[in-house]
Amino acid sequence: MTKVGSAAAVGTLVIACTLLMSSAAFAKDPGGSQFDVSGSNETDSGQTLESRIVFRGSTGGSGAEETGQFTPAGDWTPPACWYEPKWTPAEFSKEFQKQWDIPHASGVGEAYALSKDYYINGEPYEDFNKSESGKGLWWDAVRDKSREESGDPAAFACDTKTFWVENGETPTVENAVTPKILADLAYSRIKVPDTEVTLAPANTTKVNLPTWAWLDGAKFQDVSVTASLDVGGVNLQATTTAKPIALRLEPGTSDAEVYPSSGECTFNDDGSIGEPYAKGKADQSPPCGIRYLRSSGDGSFKLRATITWEVSWTGTGGAGGDLPNGTFGTEQNVIVQEIQAVNR
Repeated sequence: MTKVGSAAAVGTLVIACTLLMSSAAFAKDPGGSQFDVSGSNETDSGQTLESRIVFRGSTGGSGAEETGQFTPAGDWTPPACWYEPKWTPAEFSKEFQKQWDIPHASGVGEAYALSKDYYINGEPYEDFNKSESGKGLWWDAVRDKSREESGDPAAFACDTKTFWVENGETPTVENAVTPKILADLAYSRIKVPDTEVTLAPANTTKVNLPTWAWLDGAKFQDVSVTASLDVGGVNLQATTTAKPIALRLEPGTSDAEVYPSSGECTFNDDGSIGEPYAKGKADQSPPCGIRYLRSSGDGSFKLRATITWEVSWTGTGGAGGDLPNGTFGTEQNVIVQEIQAVNR
């Protein structure tokens, strides 16, 4: 029989116990899991094993070093907490005893007694479900460590206590890990190359002179990250892929014109953007570029180049779909000088 969730009385006393204890063995959030776990592939000083999710794949694109994570469009964010399979009955038994091996404090004894009844004495589980060994796993909450440390309330929303799930059963608890959740988590780990464009003239240009801008196609290829979870009878994975689709140029001053006028330079068939300047093109308008209308004086303008990435995912069982576009941009200094005329 599959049991999901927890008794209110157990949760109440564990909360009280958590607030009283300084031990890191308990969850930091009010009303969450009794175990302190975070989203990571590492262990915490040899204690509770954290997330079992493994991330792998391209993180910088062909021919480029990874540099940064792009920003999702709108207010979309990946899950700040989720549930995943953590322990066999024997493993949970050891973890439970280790976490309760703490000095006594006011309220601890009663909370421990109720938790012991809940997981050991048949109310509702007997001896951590050891008689069901091989037939299921104990699931527990995992929090994104960076969002937990920043105090993001969303990281503490997974407040269901450790629960049992039989093999082949799908947990009914909200935020139980799925291919879509894995895809969302992979999204947040994709890193893309910087977007410094090549300019002609390079670094220093002239007022009213079209400045050509382009990007090498070898640097901007599709980038993907695969998130997988393989624990006991649970085997899920998802691959999130980001495809570069456009470059936006922001001159750093309103006294400038961009090519094309929309400011969006699209990718060519070979993955490049724009067209390199060549001798004989001085009188042509660049397919991607800028024309500054005034001098930058003693300083420079900060040209910002931002790539838009189109994101999609595929996962276990043929699942898949689209995720919000992402953007990532970098700035570079451009000096603009007045053209000096000589009168004879």
